[in-house]
Amino acid sequence: MKTRILISCHWLGTVHSLTNAVTDHVSTMTGLCIFCVFFAANLLMPSLCAAQNWPSFRGPAASGVAEGHTLPVEWDVATSANIAWKTPIAGLGLSSPIIWGGRVFVVTAVRDQGESLLKPGLYGDIASVEKEGVMTWYLYCLDRTSGHSLWQRKVYTGKPKVKRHPKSSHANFTPCTNGSVVVVFLGAEGLYCYDMDGELKWTKDLGLLDWGYYRAPAAQWGGGGSPVIHQQMLILQCDVQKEPFIAALNLSDGTEIWRTSRNDVPTWSTPTVFNGGMNTQIIVNGYRHIGAYAIDTGREIWRMRGGGDIPVPTPIIAHDLVYITNSHGRMSPIYAIRLSATGDISLTPDTSASAHIAWSYAKGGNYMPTPIVYEDYLYLGSDRGKISCYNAQTGALEYREGLASGTVACCASPVAGDGKIFFTSEKGDVYVLEAGPRFKLLQINKMNETCMASPAISQGSLYFRTHHHLLAVKGK
Repeated sequence: MKTRILISCHWLGTVHSLTNAVTDHVSTMTGLCIFCVFFAANLLMPSLCAAQNWPSFRGPAASGVAEGHTLPVEWDVATSANIAWKTPIAGLGLSSPIIWGGRVFVVTAVRDQGESLLKPGLYGDIASVEKEGVMTWYLYCLDRTSGHSLWQRKVYTGKPKVKRHPKSSHANFTPCTNGSVVVVFLGAEGLYCYDMDGELKWTKDLGLLDWGYYRAPAAQWGGGGSPVIHQQMLILQCDVQKEPFIAALNLSDGTEIWRTSRNDVPTWSTPTVFNGGMNTQIIVNGYRHIGAYAIDTGREIWRMRGGGDIPVPTPIIAHDLVYITNSHGRMSPIYAIRLSATGDISLTPDTSASAHIAWSYAKGGNYMPTPIVYEDYLYLGSDRGKISCYNAQTGALEYREGLASGTVACCASPVAGDGKIFFTSEKGDVYVLEAGPRFKLLQINKMNETCMASPAISQGSLYFRTHHHLLAVKGK
Protein backbone atom coordinates (compact mmCIF):
# COMPACT_ATOMS: atom_id res chain seq x y z
CA MET A 1 0.00 0.00 0.00
CA LYS A 2 2.83 2.39 0.82
CA THR A 3 4.33 1.84 -2.65
CA ARG A 4 0.99 2.58 -4.27
CA ILE A 5 0.69 5.81 -2.31
CA LEU A 6 4.14 7.04 -3.24
CA ILE A 7 4.00 6.33 -6.96
CA SER A 8 0.47 7.50 -7.63
CA CYS A 9 1.70 11.10 -7.88
CA HIS A 10 5.47 10.89 -8.19
CA TRP A 11 5.85 14.63 -8.61
CA LEU A 12 4.36 15.40 -5.21
CA GLY A 13 7.60 15.43 -3.28
CA THR A 14 5.92 16.90 -0.23
CA VAL A 15 3.51 13.99 -0.09
CA HIS A 16 6.42 11.56 -0.32
CA SER A 17 8.22 13.24 2.58
CA LEU A 18 5.03 13.45 4.62
CA THR A 19 4.25 9.79 4.06
CA ASN A 20 7.74 8.73 5.15
CA ALA A 21 7.48 10.87 8.26
CA VAL A 22 4.14 9.35 9.15
CA THR A 23 5.55 5.88 8.55
CA ASP A 24 8.43 6.51 10.96
CA HIS A 25 6.13 7.93 13.60
CA VAL A 26 3.71 5.02 13.60
CA SER A 27 6.30 2.26 13.32
CA THR A 28 5.63 1.21 16.92
CA MET A 29 1.85 1.40 16.61
CA THR A 30 -0.47 -1.50 15.99
CA GLY A 31 -1.19 -2.82 12.55
CA LEU A 32 -4.67 -1.36 12.75
CA CYS A 33 -3.35 2.18 13.29
CA ILE A 34 -0.90 1.81 10.40
CA PHE A 35 -3.77 0.74 8.17
CA CYS A 36 -5.78 3.79 9.26
CA VAL A 37 -2.93 6.19 8.44
CA PHE A 38 -2.41 4.84 4.92
CA PHE A 39 -6.13 4.54 4.28
CA ALA A 40 -6.44 8.26 5.06
CA ALA A 41 -3.49 9.03 2.77
CA ASN A 42 -5.18 7.12 -0.05
CA LEU A 43 -8.35 9.14 0.45
CA LEU A 44 -6.32 12.36 0.24
CA MET A 45 -4.29 11.33 -2.82
CA PRO A 46 -7.02 11.67 -5.51
CA SER A 47 -7.67 15.29 -4.54
CA LEU A 48 -3.93 16.03 -4.64
CA CYS A 49 -3.56 14.40 -8.04
CA ALA A 50 -6.75 15.94 -9.46
CA ALA A 51 -5.07 19.24 -10.27
CA GLN A 52 -2.62 17.92 -12.86
CA ASN A 53 -1.83 21.37 -14.18
CA TRP A 54 0.02 22.40 -17.34
CA PRO A 55 0.79 26.03 -16.42
CA SER A 56 3.03 27.24 -19.24
CA PHE A 57 4.82 26.15 -22.41
CA ARG A 58 5.58 22.41 -22.19
CA GLY A 59 4.06 22.13 -18.71
CA PRO A 60 5.84 22.20 -15.33
CA ALA A 61 9.50 23.30 -15.76
CA ALA A 62 9.06 22.80 -19.54
CA SER A 63 9.51 19.05 -18.99
CA GLY A 64 6.73 18.01 -21.37
CA VAL A 65 5.95 15.03 -19.10
CA ALA A 66 2.77 14.18 -17.16
CA GLU A 67 2.30 10.88 -15.33
CA GLY A 68 -0.40 9.23 -13.22
CA HIS A 69 -2.99 8.46 -15.91
CA THR A 70 -3.39 6.18 -18.91
CA LEU A 71 -2.81 8.14 -22.10
CA PRO A 72 -4.47 7.24 -25.41
CA VAL A 73 -2.62 5.41 -28.19
CA GLU A 74 -5.23 5.61 -30.93
CA TRP A 75 -7.96 8.07 -31.90
CA ASP A 76 -9.84 9.25 -34.99
CA VAL A 77 -10.83 12.89 -35.40
CA ALA A 78 -12.97 12.16 -38.47
CA THR A 79 -15.23 9.74 -36.60
CA SER A 80 -14.75 11.39 -33.15
CA ALA A 81 -13.44 8.08 -31.79
CA ASN A 82 -11.72 8.83 -28.47
CA ILE A 83 -12.27 12.56 -29.00
CA ALA A 84 -13.68 14.22 -25.88
CA TRP A 85 -14.46 17.52 -27.59
CA LYS A 86 -13.48 19.76 -30.50
CA THR A 87 -13.95 23.53 -30.23
CA PRO A 88 -13.42 26.02 -33.08
CA ILE A 89 -10.87 28.78 -32.37
CA ALA A 90 -11.04 31.78 -34.66
CA GLY A 91 -7.99 33.46 -36.18
CA LEU A 92 -4.40 32.25 -36.28
CA GLY A 93 -2.27 31.40 -33.27
CA LEU A 94 0.61 29.01 -32.76
CA SER A 95 0.77 29.32 -28.97
CA SER A 96 0.09 26.18 -26.95
CA PRO A 97 -2.87 25.61 -24.63
CA ILE A 98 -2.28 25.78 -20.88
CA ILE A 99 -4.38 24.11 -18.18
CA TRP A 100 -5.15 24.82 -14.55
CA GLY A 101 -7.75 22.80 -12.67
CA GLY A 102 -10.86 22.64 -14.83
CA ARG A 103 -9.87 25.41 -17.24
CA VAL A 104 -7.97 25.55 -20.53
CA PHE A 105 -6.56 28.84 -21.81
CA VAL A 106 -5.47 29.70 -25.34
CA VAL A 107 -4.57 32.90 -27.21
CA THR A 108 -5.35 33.77 -30.82
CA ALA A 109 -5.07 36.71 -33.25
CA VAL A 110 -7.98 37.45 -35.60
CA ARG A 111 -7.54 39.51 -38.73
CA ASP A 112 -10.32 42.06 -39.28
CA GLN A 113 -10.27 41.70 -43.07
CA GLY A 114 -9.98 38.09 -44.25
CA GLU A 115 -8.15 35.10 -42.82
CA SER A 116 -4.46 35.17 -41.91
CA LEU A 117 -2.65 32.69 -44.13
CA LEU A 118 -0.20 30.13 -42.78
CA LYS A 119 2.49 28.52 -44.91
CA PRO A 120 3.77 25.33 -43.26
CA GLY A 121 6.47 23.06 -44.64
CA LEU A 122 10.23 23.11 -45.10
CA TYR A 123 11.48 26.09 -47.09
CA GLY A 124 14.06 28.85 -46.79
CA ASP A 125 12.06 32.03 -47.47
CA ILE A 126 12.98 34.72 -44.92
CA ALA A 127 10.53 37.42 -46.11
CA SER A 128 7.83 38.77 -43.80
CA VAL A 129 4.07 38.78 -44.38
CA GLU A 130 2.99 42.22 -45.58
CA LYS A 131 -0.14 44.36 -45.17
CA GLU A 132 -2.23 42.27 -42.81
CA GLY A 133 -4.13 45.27 -41.49
CA VAL A 134 -5.87 45.45 -38.13
CA MET A 135 -5.80 42.43 -35.82
CA THR A 136 -7.67 41.61 -32.61
CA TRP A 137 -6.06 39.36 -30.00
CA TYR A 138 -8.28 37.20 -27.77
CA LEU A 139 -7.77 35.12 -24.64
CA TYR A 140 -10.13 32.13 -24.47
CA CYS A 141 -11.01 30.22 -21.31
CA LEU A 142 -12.62 26.82 -21.96
CA ASP A 143 -14.00 24.13 -19.69
CA ARG A 144 -11.45 21.31 -19.58
CA THR A 145 -13.98 18.47 -19.65
CA SER A 146 -16.47 19.82 -22.22
CA GLY A 147 -14.56 22.37 -24.32
CA HIS A 148 -17.37 24.91 -23.80
CA SER A 149 -16.35 28.54 -23.57
CA LEU A 150 -16.38 29.87 -20.00
CA TRP A 151 -15.32 33.35 -21.07
CA GLN A 152 -13.24 35.19 -23.64
CA ARG A 153 -11.55 38.56 -23.51
CA LYS A 154 -10.51 40.98 -26.23
CA VAL A 155 -6.91 41.67 -25.23
CA TYR A 156 -5.79 44.19 -27.86
CA THR A 157 -6.88 45.60 -31.22
CA GLY A 158 -4.64 47.39 -33.73
CA LYS A 159 -2.19 46.97 -36.57
CA PRO A 160 0.70 44.71 -35.54
CA LYS A 161 3.80 46.75 -34.76
CA VAL A 162 6.07 43.94 -36.00
CA LYS A 163 5.48 41.73 -39.03
CA ARG A 164 5.50 37.94 -38.93
CA HIS A 165 7.04 35.10 -40.93
CA PRO A 166 4.64 33.12 -43.21
CA LYS A 167 5.20 30.10 -40.92
CA SER A 168 4.53 32.19 -37.82
CA SER A 169 1.56 34.02 -36.28
CA HIS A 170 0.87 37.13 -34.23
CA ALA A 171 -0.04 34.88 -31.27
CA ASN A 172 3.02 32.68 -30.84
CA PHE A 173 3.61 33.21 -27.12
CA THR A 174 2.07 30.59 -24.86
CA PRO A 175 0.33 32.22 -21.85
CA CYS A 176 1.16 31.17 -18.29
CA THR A 177 -0.77 30.82 -15.04
CA ASN A 178 -0.29 30.01 -11.36
CA GLY A 179 -3.96 29.35 -10.63
CA SER A 180 -4.54 32.94 -9.47
CA VAL A 181 -3.70 34.91 -12.61
CA VAL A 182 -3.20 34.31 -16.33
CA VAL A 183 -0.49 36.31 -18.13
CA VAL A 184 -0.74 36.97 -21.87
CA PHE A 185 2.35 38.18 -23.73
CA LEU A 186 1.84 39.75 -27.18
CA GLY A 187 5.39 40.97 -27.78
CA ALA A 188 5.35 44.53 -29.12
CA GLU A 189 1.64 44.72 -28.23
CA GLY A 190 2.44 44.34 -24.54
CA LEU A 191 1.82 42.22 -21.45
CA TYR A 192 -1.61 41.61 -19.93
CA CYS A 193 -2.49 40.02 -16.61
CA TYR A 194 -5.99 38.67 -15.88
CA ASP A 195 -7.46 36.91 -12.90
CA MET A 196 -9.00 33.47 -13.38
CA ASP A 197 -12.41 34.99 -14.08
CA GLY A 198 -11.09 37.20 -16.86
CA GLU A 199 -10.83 40.51 -15.00
CA LEU A 200 -7.88 42.61 -16.17
CA LYS A 201 -5.44 43.29 -13.31
CA TRP A 202 -2.63 45.16 -15.09
CA THR A 203 -0.94 45.82 -18.43
CA LYS A 204 2.63 46.75 -19.37
CA ASP A 205 4.09 48.21 -22.57
CA LEU A 206 7.60 46.83 -23.19
CA GLY A 207 8.24 48.92 -26.28
CA LEU A 208 8.98 47.82 -29.84
CA LEU A 209 10.18 44.23 -29.49
CA ASP A 210 11.41 43.18 -32.92
CA TRP A 211 12.37 39.56 -33.61
CA GLY A 212 13.87 38.62 -36.96
CA TYR A 213 16.91 37.33 -38.77
CA TYR A 214 19.92 39.23 -37.46
CA ARG A 215 21.66 39.00 -40.85
CA ALA A 216 18.66 40.67 -42.55
CA PRO A 217 17.02 42.96 -39.94
CA ALA A 218 14.20 43.98 -42.29
CA ALA A 219 12.92 40.40 -42.14
CA GLN A 220 10.61 40.49 -39.13
CA TRP A 221 9.40 37.08 -37.98
CA GLY A 222 7.46 37.60 -34.75
CA GLY A 223 8.60 36.37 -31.34
CA GLY A 224 8.34 33.00 -29.67
CA GLY A 225 9.85 33.00 -26.17
CA SER A 226 6.93 32.57 -23.76
CA PRO A 227 6.69 33.99 -20.21
CA VAL A 228 7.03 31.77 -17.14
CA ILE A 229 6.00 32.27 -13.53
CA HIS A 230 8.14 31.53 -10.49
CA GLN A 231 6.47 32.27 -7.17
CA GLN A 232 5.49 35.96 -7.44
CA MET A 233 7.83 36.69 -10.34
CA LEU A 234 7.19 36.74 -14.08
CA ILE A 235 10.27 35.88 -16.17
CA LEU A 236 10.74 37.18 -19.73
CA GLN A 237 13.56 36.51 -22.17
CA CYS A 238 13.45 39.14 -24.93
CA ASP A 239 16.35 38.53 -27.30
CA VAL A 240 15.34 41.09 -29.91
CA GLN A 241 17.15 43.05 -32.64
CA LYS A 242 17.95 46.02 -30.39
CA GLU A 243 18.84 46.00 -26.68
CA PRO A 244 18.02 42.35 -25.86
CA PHE A 245 17.37 41.56 -22.21
CA ILE A 246 16.08 39.11 -19.63
CA ALA A 247 13.87 40.48 -16.86
CA ALA A 248 11.84 39.60 -13.79
CA LEU A 249 8.58 41.45 -13.12
CA ASN A 250 6.41 41.59 -10.04
CA LEU A 251 3.43 39.36 -10.76
CA SER A 252 1.10 41.50 -8.66
CA ASP A 253 1.46 44.71 -10.68
CA GLY A 254 3.98 44.23 -13.52
CA THR A 255 6.67 46.46 -12.04
CA GLU A 256 10.21 45.52 -12.97
CA ILE A 257 12.26 43.78 -10.26
CA TRP A 258 15.42 43.56 -12.33
CA ARG A 259 16.57 43.63 -15.95
CA THR A 260 19.85 42.23 -17.29
CA SER A 261 21.13 43.10 -20.76
CA ARG A 262 22.09 40.25 -23.07
CA ASN A 263 24.64 40.30 -25.86
CA ASP A 264 22.85 38.03 -28.29
CA VAL A 265 21.00 37.88 -31.59
CA PRO A 266 17.22 37.28 -31.69
CA THR A 267 16.19 33.96 -30.18
CA TRP A 268 12.84 32.18 -29.85
CA SER A 269 13.45 30.08 -26.76
CA THR A 270 11.39 30.11 -23.56
CA PRO A 271 13.53 30.38 -20.39
CA THR A 272 13.42 27.54 -17.86
CA VAL A 273 13.48 27.98 -14.09
CA PHE A 274 15.38 25.43 -12.02
CA ASN A 275 13.91 25.62 -8.52
CA GLY A 276 16.96 24.53 -6.54
CA GLY A 277 16.60 26.41 -3.28
CA MET A 278 19.83 28.36 -2.81
CA ASN A 279 20.77 27.45 -6.40
CA THR A 280 17.51 28.54 -8.07
CA GLN A 281 18.37 29.87 -11.51
CA ILE A 282 16.90 30.92 -14.84
CA ILE A 283 18.42 28.97 -17.73
CA VAL A 284 18.37 30.33 -21.28
CA ASN A 285 19.27 29.17 -24.75
CA GLY A 286 21.23 31.43 -27.08
CA TYR A 287 23.76 31.77 -29.87
CA ARG A 288 26.39 34.06 -28.36
CA HIS A 289 25.14 33.62 -24.81
CA ILE A 290 23.76 30.32 -23.53
CA GLY A 291 23.64 30.69 -19.76
CA ALA A 292 21.99 30.95 -16.36
CA TYR A 293 21.00 33.86 -14.12
CA ALA A 294 20.30 34.15 -10.40
CA ILE A 295 16.55 34.46 -10.05
CA ASP A 296 16.57 37.06 -7.28
CA THR A 297 18.99 39.55 -8.87
CA GLY A 298 19.54 38.66 -12.54
CA ARG A 299 23.24 38.16 -11.85
CA GLU A 300 24.96 35.88 -14.34
CA ILE A 301 25.86 32.44 -12.90
CA TRP A 302 27.37 30.78 -15.96
CA ARG A 303 27.66 31.36 -19.66
CA MET A 304 28.97 29.74 -22.82
CA ARG A 305 29.29 30.37 -26.53
CA GLY A 306 28.70 27.76 -29.16
CA GLY A 307 25.20 27.49 -30.56
CA GLY A 308 23.25 27.60 -33.78
CA ASP A 309 22.51 31.19 -34.80
CA ILE A 310 18.68 30.93 -34.61
CA PRO A 311 18.09 29.30 -31.20
CA VAL A 312 14.55 28.00 -30.66
CA PRO A 313 14.44 24.94 -28.31
CA THR A 314 13.80 25.56 -24.62
CA PRO A 315 16.33 24.27 -22.02
CA ILE A 316 15.14 21.18 -20.14
CA ILE A 317 16.35 19.73 -16.83
CA ALA A 318 16.67 16.13 -15.66
CA HIS A 319 19.22 13.94 -13.85
CA ASP A 320 20.87 17.10 -12.40
CA LEU A 321 21.74 18.20 -15.93
CA VAL A 322 20.57 21.01 -18.23
CA TYR A 323 20.04 19.93 -21.82
CA ILE A 324 20.60 22.65 -24.43
CA THR A 325 20.32 22.18 -28.18
CA ASN A 326 19.90 24.32 -31.27
CA SER A 327 20.69 24.10 -34.95
CA HIS A 328 21.20 26.70 -37.63
CA GLY A 329 24.15 28.00 -39.57
CA ARG A 330 27.41 26.16 -38.94
CA MET A 331 26.49 24.62 -35.57
CA SER A 332 23.96 22.10 -34.26
CA PRO A 333 25.21 21.18 -30.78
CA ILE A 334 23.77 19.14 -27.92
CA TYR A 335 25.02 20.03 -24.42
CA ALA A 336 24.42 18.27 -21.09
CA ILE A 337 25.48 20.89 -18.52
CA ARG A 338 25.80 20.32 -14.79
CA LEU A 339 23.50 22.40 -12.59
CA SER A 340 26.55 23.31 -10.48
CA ALA A 341 28.22 25.15 -13.39
CA THR A 342 29.70 28.60 -12.78
CA GLY A 343 31.65 31.13 -14.83
CA ASP A 344 32.52 30.81 -18.52
CA ILE A 345 32.04 27.13 -19.36
CA SER A 346 32.60 27.36 -23.13
CA LEU A 347 34.31 24.24 -24.45
CA THR A 348 37.74 24.52 -25.97
CA PRO A 349 38.25 23.17 -29.51
CA ASP A 350 38.26 19.39 -29.83
CA THR A 351 36.74 18.80 -26.38
CA SER A 352 33.30 17.41 -25.64
CA ALA A 353 33.24 17.38 -21.84
CA SER A 354 34.62 19.32 -18.88
CA ALA A 355 34.10 19.84 -15.16
CA HIS A 356 30.89 21.69 -16.02
CA ILE A 357 29.68 19.78 -19.09
CA ALA A 358 28.95 16.08 -18.63
CA TRP A 359 28.82 15.34 -22.36
CA SER A 360 28.14 17.04 -25.67
CA TYR A 361 27.96 16.59 -29.42
CA ALA A 362 29.01 19.21 -31.95
CA LYS A 363 26.37 18.00 -34.44
CA GLY A 364 22.91 16.48 -34.23
CA GLY A 365 20.96 19.16 -32.34
CA ASN A 366 17.40 20.35 -32.96
CA TYR A 367 16.39 23.41 -34.93
CA MET A 368 12.71 23.90 -33.99
CA PRO A 369 11.26 21.37 -31.48
CA THR A 370 12.33 21.31 -27.84
CA PRO A 371 13.68 17.84 -26.92
CA ILE A 372 12.34 15.75 -24.06
CA VAL A 373 13.86 13.63 -21.28
CA TYR A 374 11.60 10.77 -20.30
CA GLU A 375 12.89 8.45 -17.59
CA ASP A 376 16.48 7.50 -18.56
CA TYR A 377 16.54 8.79 -22.14
CA LEU A 378 16.80 12.05 -24.05
CA TYR A 379 14.75 12.22 -27.25
CA LEU A 380 15.35 14.78 -29.97
CA GLY A 381 12.75 15.09 -32.70
CA SER A 382 14.16 17.16 -35.55
CA ASP A 383 12.11 19.53 -37.70
CA ARG A 384 12.55 16.93 -40.48
CA GLY A 385 11.13 14.05 -38.49
CA LYS A 386 14.29 12.25 -37.39
CA ILE A 387 14.15 10.89 -33.84
CA SER A 388 17.40 10.50 -31.91
CA CYS A 389 17.46 8.71 -28.56
CA TYR A 390 20.39 9.15 -26.15
CA ASN A 391 21.17 7.83 -22.71
CA ALA A 392 20.44 11.01 -20.80
CA GLN A 393 23.29 10.61 -18.31
CA THR A 394 26.08 9.27 -20.52
CA GLY A 395 25.16 10.67 -23.94
CA ALA A 396 25.41 7.26 -25.63
CA LEU A 397 23.32 7.18 -28.80
CA GLU A 398 20.69 4.43 -28.60
CA TYR A 399 19.04 4.95 -32.00
CA ARG A 400 18.32 7.45 -34.78
CA GLU A 401 15.25 6.72 -36.88
CA GLY A 402 12.81 8.54 -39.15
CA LEU A 403 9.15 8.80 -38.25
CA ALA A 404 8.27 7.89 -41.84
CA SER A 405 10.01 6.82 -45.03
CA GLY A 406 10.16 10.42 -46.26
CA THR A 407 10.75 13.80 -44.64
CA VAL A 408 8.26 14.77 -41.94
CA ALA A 409 8.14 18.51 -41.18
CA CYS A 410 7.76 19.18 -37.44
CA CYS A 411 7.56 22.38 -35.39
CA ALA A 412 5.64 21.16 -32.33
CA SER A 413 7.66 19.80 -29.40
CA PRO A 414 7.04 16.26 -28.12
CA VAL A 415 5.23 15.40 -24.88
CA ALA A 416 5.28 12.16 -22.92
CA GLY A 417 3.67 10.05 -20.22
CA ASP A 418 2.38 6.55 -19.49
CA GLY A 419 5.35 4.99 -21.31
CA LYS A 420 4.58 6.85 -24.55
CA ILE A 421 6.04 9.80 -26.44
CA PHE A 422 3.93 11.90 -28.81
CA PHE A 423 5.50 13.64 -31.82
CA THR A 424 3.26 15.92 -33.93
CA SER A 425 3.97 16.82 -37.55
CA GLU A 426 2.97 20.07 -39.23
CA LYS A 427 0.48 18.24 -41.48
CA GLY A 428 -1.27 16.96 -38.37
CA ASP A 429 0.00 13.39 -38.02
CA VAL A 430 0.65 12.44 -34.38
CA TYR A 431 3.23 9.65 -34.05
CA VAL A 432 2.97 7.64 -30.83
CA LEU A 433 6.25 5.96 -29.83
CA GLU A 434 6.92 3.49 -27.06
CA ALA A 435 9.46 4.97 -24.67
CA GLY A 436 12.77 3.17 -24.31
CA PRO A 437 16.12 2.58 -26.00
CA ARG A 438 14.57 0.82 -29.02
CA PHE A 439 12.53 2.57 -31.71
CA LYS A 440 8.95 1.29 -31.71
CA LEU A 441 6.15 3.16 -33.47
CA LEU A 442 2.80 2.28 -31.88
CA GLN A 443 0.39 4.36 -33.93
CA ILE A 444 -0.05 7.29 -36.33
CA ASN A 445 -3.14 9.43 -35.66
CA LYS A 446 -4.35 12.07 -38.11
CA MET A 447 -5.62 15.41 -36.82
CA ASN A 448 -6.75 16.40 -40.35
CA GLU A 449 -5.45 19.97 -39.93
CA THR A 450 -2.14 21.77 -39.83
CA CYS A 451 -0.71 21.41 -36.32
CA MET A 452 2.30 23.50 -35.31
CA ALA A 453 1.61 24.16 -31.62
CA SER A 454 2.97 21.87 -28.92
CA PRO A 455 0.23 19.84 -27.16
CA ALA A 456 -0.62 19.76 -23.46
CA ILE A 457 -1.49 16.87 -21.11
CA SER A 458 -3.84 16.80 -18.12
CA GLN A 459 -5.81 14.08 -16.35
CA GLY A 460 -4.98 11.48 -19.02
CA SER A 461 -6.13 13.62 -21.95
CA LEU A 462 -4.06 15.24 -24.70
CA TYR A 463 -4.95 18.77 -25.81
CA PHE A 464 -4.04 19.77 -29.38
CA ARG A 465 -4.13 23.23 -30.94
CA THR A 466 -4.69 22.78 -34.68
CA HIS A 467 -5.06 25.50 -37.30
CA HIS A 468 -8.76 26.08 -36.58
CA HIS A 469 -9.59 24.11 -33.43
CA LEU A 470 -8.65 23.16 -29.90
CA LEU A 471 -9.50 19.55 -29.11
CA ALA A 472 -9.12 17.00 -26.36
CA VAL A 473 -8.17 13.37 -26.95
CA LYS A 474 -9.32 11.33 -24.00
CA GLY A 475 -7.41 8.61 -22.21
CA LYS A 476 -8.53 6.45 -19.29
